[in-house]
This record gives sequence, structure tokens and C-alpha cells, in this order.
Amino acid sequence: QDSATWKAKTDVVSFFADKNVNVVTPVGGAFSYYTDWQKPDPTLGVNKWTTFLTEELPPIVDATLGTTGENAIAGLSMSGTSVLSLAQSAPSVYRAVGSYSGCAETSTQPGRDYVTFVVSARGGDVENMWGPPGDPDWVANDPVVNAEKLRGIDLYISNGSGLPGHHDTLNGPDVNGDVGVLANQVIVGGIIEAGTNQCTYRLADRLNSLGIPATFDFHPTGTHSWGYWQDDLHNSWPMIASSLGI
Repeated sequence: QDSATWKAKTDVVSFFADKNVNVVTPVGGAFSYYTDWQKPDPTLGVNKWTTFLTEELPPIVDATLGTTGENAIAGLSMSGTSVLSLAQSAPSVYRAVGSYSGCAETSTQPGRDYVTFVVSARGGDVENMWGPPGDPDWVANDPVVNAEKLRGIDLYISNGSGLPGHHDTLNGPDVNGDVGVLANQVIVGGIIEAGTNQCTYRLADRLNSLGIPATFDFHPTGTHSWGYWQDDLHNSWPMIASSLGI
């Protein structure tokens, strides 16, 4: 919908050009957490993303593109949370998940605060999504609480530390020598990535306690920005490809 897309910000088109896979990127859903909302929202409208992505879209893709019926899903930031929630709501749909810089918690106080911040950033009312604090939907959509439902799915979960890294330079992706852009990436992007880093460690602890295998890639540096998510896509692809039988 805007300039912040995989196609605009990364090499996704050229990267997948020689690979035997269909890549489907849904349009829309900004700040929606790609979930089924309880109510229509005056700003964000009607959102029934879980239903669309897990029930309605897959058979259309299969019929139109002649697929094998094997699916994987990946996403970053807000959708790094969503891909885990979608997989645990429909575990038979996805063979693999790639979650980059997401916060898997939604029902803890830090998790609720993070979700509320994201939804309200576009003017949405988070209570239209999962109801008021304490509503069961906050827990039902929490991948940490419902981690058992991820068992049997191949998981690749990555996060930076928030400290400036090799993409946080004046000649880094999308910075183009702009000091203001770099400062925002380092300061704001660093704070956000440090927050999701804590969430991701708690998810790792939860999966380890349940004996659920997952590949965690914790980077010693890296902010909440596209250069690192392109790296994550490249790094996770061998696992995803293997899961899909490619």
C-alpha cells in the first residue's frame, strides 16, 4: 500500500526469481495484526485476516497457480507476531514460519502495550480488535501462551539486539547519506528492536521449556530496519525451502 514493502525495500523479486516457489504478498492490513477483529473499526475498517489468510486464500492460490499445497509464511515486525499467531490458529496450513523482529507476546502487560501502540499509531482502536484488557482473545492470539500449537512446524525466529550494526551507516540501505534518516533508524529503530529482542528471548524460553525445536538467530547488533530483514529472509530460506520440499 505504501513504500514500506518487501518489493520496494529488498531484493525479494530477484532473490526468488530462480527459485521454484510461488511468493504471495497480500496487499492491505497495515496495523491490523492480520487477525480477525471483533468489530469494524472506524479508521481501519473490517478486518478478518485470519479467516482470509488461513481459509479463503490458500485454495485460491493452489487452484490458480497449480501448487503442491505446501505452504510457509513469513513476516517482519508486526507481522512477525502475526505469522506465529496465524500458524498456531491453523497449524495444518503451514509447514514453516519465518518470524523476523516480532514480539510474540500479546497477553502480558508488555505485549498488550506493544500491540496497543502499533494499532493506535494508525488511529485504530485496539478494543475493536481483541476487546478490552482481560478479553480471552488477547490470550487466544498469544503465540507464547499457545506455543504447543507450533509443535511440528519448522520455525525460524530472528531478532537484532538494537545496537547499531553493519546496515546502520550513511551508505546503508534506504539511508542514502541522510543523517536524519540514519539517526531515526539508530535511535527509534534501536529502541524498537531492543523491545522485540526481549519478547523473542521469552518465546525461546517458552519453546525450550516445552521441548519444541526452533531455529533462533539472535544478532549481536541490528536495528528495526529493512537491511536486516533482507538478511533474515536470505538466512531463513534454506530451512523454509527444505520444509516445502524444494
